[in-house]
Amino acid sequence: MDDSSSEIAPGPTPVDQCESGSDSPRRSLRLLVWLTIGHGVEHFGRGGLILISPHIREALALSEVAFGGLATAQSAANGVANVPAGILTDMYRRRVAWLLGASMFLVGTGYLIVGVSPWYWLIIMSVSVIGFGTSLWHAPAFGTLAANYPERRGFALSTHLTGAQVGDTLSPIAIGAMLGGITIGFMSISWGGFEWRVVSALLFIPAAITGLAVVTRLKSAGDEAERNMTWSEYRSTAKRLLSNKLVLGIAAVGALRQAVHVSFFAFLVLYMTEELDYSPFVVGLHLALLTAAGIVSTPVMGIISDRYGRKPVIVVAMSLMALFIFLFLIFDSGLSMTAVIGILGLFFLSSLSIINAAAIDQVDKGSEGSGMALLFAGGAVVGAIAPIVAGFIYADEGFRGFVWFAGSLATAGAVLAALLPMKRPIRN
Repeated sequence: MDDSSSEIAPGPTPVDQCESGSDSPRRSLRLLVWLTIGHGVEHFGRGGLILISPHIREALALSEVAFGGLATAQSAANGVANVPAGILTDMYRRRVAWLLGASMFLVGTGYLIVGVSPWYWLIIMSVSVIGFGTSLWHAPAFGTLAANYPERRGFALSTHLTGAQVGDTLSPIAIGAMLGGITIGFMSISWGGFEWRVVSALLFIPAAITGLAVVTRLKSAGDEAERNMTWSEYRSTAKRLLSNKLVLGIAAVGALRQAVHVSFFAFLVLYMTEELDYSPFVVGLHLALLTAAGIVSTPVMGIISDRYGRKPVIVVAMSLMALFIFLFLIFDSGLSMTAVIGILGLFFLSSLSIINAAAIDQVDKGSEGSGMALLFAGGAVVGAIAPIVAGFIYADEGFRGFVWFAGSLATAGAVLAALLPMKRPIRN
């Protein structure tokens, strides 16, 4: 693959990125703040499924493969939704707020149905609704920020991702406490927690409130577009996007990272719950460690990538992710495992925004939504397969076999990123 694969001929577009990024800094900052907050709430709700899923497994007596099917259903629906999400984002940029609101309502509705469903297949459908709703957030939000911050794309996307990490950090602690209760002996405080179905239904509330907020507060989202894109214009930009080998290669790196993410979260929770016999609250604390450190590292990595390029940041982050996953072969319990989880959190999610920025650097102006959709769709497809494969491996080889599987995926992502001829960020 040569460097020429990253060059895209200019095409028709209704969006002028330079003007959107420089003429209205206050508006762009407002978008960044509100989208970051919304992303945090979305991930707070999405993280609930990770802690609830072992309870679903126990209540319905699911096998390891059926348990992996929960993550697969969410990821598969996530991938399917990326196609319409990308198209709608680019063709109706001035209606982005409505897409974001719909995203939140779908996530909330999915959890509400999970909370009342007695059947596995209905839960699978509800989890799919959650995955579909999640995708309706990513393409519009990331695409809008990429268009508004052409010169500081790494920083903007990383800041937006930091909101997700805040949600991912608070979610397991709060939901773990809701599920398992809290006992503080010296203060004579004891609370037994809620049943998992109640917790699932309660997650509808923050999602619905956030959906209303983004619809009313983000009416200016998409104003950088002078007009909506026509269908012929969209087909032209989409064709160039799908023929760009470098973008497809970067999407493959993102897919491998997503496969590690989806399967590692699911089976780490299962391992801590069933093998180490940790309470839901303790499991939640460990999951919080897996994302907390990234709150600091993610924006730093974004700034570094804006200045020195995306490739070295991605390669180093994916390599360190692989290294610390393999360390679970040695440190598989106790404080040493807790420390490894905390350090892994520096790189586990942080590379996502840099991978996204690397791809968006190469796409046409006005097709940022489809570029993001392509990345998330690829990640969702591979992420849908990985938990099923991981389920078979976990059933046959246990947690150590799963660690070899996840670490190998991360290593493959690092190698592929090192081979791709990524250019320095394109300045518009």
